[in-house]
Amino acid sequence: MLHYSFLQWLAFFYFYCFFGWCFESTYVSVKARKWINRGFMRGPFLPLYGSGAVMMLVVSMPFRGSLPLIYLSGCIGATVLEYVTGVVMEALFKVRYWDYSNQKFNFKGHICLGSSVAWGFLTLFLTELLHKGVEHIVLWVPHVILLVIVCVTSVYVISDFTLSFKAALDLRDILVMMEKVRVEMEHMQKRLDVLIAVANEEIGERKLISIRHKDDLFEGIEEQFIRIKEHIKKYPTAFVEDIREELMEMRGKFGIAKERRFQLRNRKDFFQRGLILGNPGMKSEKFKEVLEELKEAIQDKIKHDK
Repeated sequence: MLHYSFLQWLAFFYFYCFFGWCFESTYVSVKARKWINRGFMRGPFLPLYGSGAVMMLVVSMPFRGSLPLIYLSGCIGATVLEYVTGVVMEALFKVRYWDYSNQKFNFKGHICLGSSVAWGFLTLFLTELLHKGVEHIVLWVPHVILLVIVCVTSVYVISDFTLSFKAALDLRDILVMMEKVRVEMEHMQKRLDVLIAVANEEIGERKLISIRHKDDLFEGIEEQFIRIKEHIKKYPTAFVEDIREELMEMRGKFGIAKERRFQLRNRKDFFQRGLILGNPGMKSEKFKEVLEELKEAIQDKIKHDK
């Protein structure tokens, strides 16, 4: 392996990116019983697998001839790579593209024992079986042809990765803005609860306003405003002037927030939509509710298009 050129290493990297995409997409699609274009990029490449394969080849070099040490080096090397990649991606994009939180012996959801064990066996399969055939083909291809293939593939992969990276950053910004709107609406709902409670106390047994909320935050607030409006018609003196002005101001802010929410829910391009559909296990502790809302919006759009 020490005699590989940089060009050949790149060829190996792209092959294993493609191989990983085939394996991962097939596995996830079979489990979900529908086709899922797995991964961070939209094209048929998974950089984590390409990086992992190259890393496995490198870390196993000193232990050639010893299967136990090759296995152990693969376990450790791939686990470290998976953990670092997961931490960095979550820090950058505010979401986890994979999560092992429901697996036994996991560490912060980024890695788990079962995955580490599998990485070790994959290292053995790679170094002892698969790579020998791949190496034979890459070394057999004439230098000029290999150069053309690698250059063309590099242009495509770099373009795809750049657009996917930008889409992931944009998706992060959408989640941040949607969460801000959600928090503002929660504060508004609490204030409405207070005003409604005061109004109910003033009219005693003739309570006409319900403070029970619907599952959807915006639907619940909308219903509260409708009930308040009906309440004021029956009891014109229920709220003093200052409270009425506050309610009118809140109603205006609610309308703006509702429109903003609609725009954010539907502001997803091909790459952002692909990121969510291609990573069904995507999670976010901080933006859990708004991320699920985006997922639901995409599924509703798919059903509508059908």
